[in-house]
Amino acid sequence: MLGSKKPAAPAPSAPVKAQKPTDKIDTLIGPQSEFTGDIVFSGGLRVDGRVTGSLTARDADTGCMLTISERGEVKGNVTVPHVLINGMVNGNVTSTGKVILQGKARVIGDVHYASIEMELGATVNGNMVCETAKKRPASVNSQAPQAVAGAAVASAAKHNT
Repeated sequence: MLGSKKPAAPAPSAPVKAQKPTDKIDTLIGPQSEFTGDIVFSGGLRVDGRVTGSLTARDADTGCMLTISERGEVKGNVTVPHVLINGMVNGNVTSTGKVILQGKARVIGDVHYASIEMELGATVNGNMVCETAKKRPASVNSQAPQAVAGAAVASAAKHNT
């Protein structure tokens, strides 16, 4: 009969994934510039100067890209989908996409990332937290330490006998 079928259940929603980062610069904070205050941006932002305040992308699931050059310095938290750092960040960095730490990058604070690339010479003085690992089922995250602990106990018992 017409209309007797149940409507199909909605498909489970996929996790929000950041889009490919933009390759154009919409806003530039030049090397001789100093900016105090929080910045909310979309598109591409390049920092060659100094920013005291947080830098936040308008939408976390967009292709927004923040570039902090070798001469750039940020004193505040950074929350963007994609970030390339070759300068200084004194604050936490949170990215839903990719974090690229080039050779002269200096981060004093925690780095939360989905994907990271770190060149030789870059430093992070804080925690590095992989957000994708936190989303794994508890059984996957908890099995490895138990297996290692069990192996250590078995190995110790073997050597004591």
